[in-house]
Amino acid sequence: MLKKLLIIVGVVGVAALVVKKVKASSDERALWHEATTAPDLR
Repeated sequence: MLKKLLIIVGVVGVAALVVKKVKASSDERALWHEATTAPDLR
């Protein structure tokens, strides 16, 4: 029982790290897009 619980906790932890990494990558890409696009000066 304890072994299954540890495995579940490990999988949830890895999933959280993956989600955090993907979100950080997405945020950084959005910042670069904003920084490198021409301003709208209408």
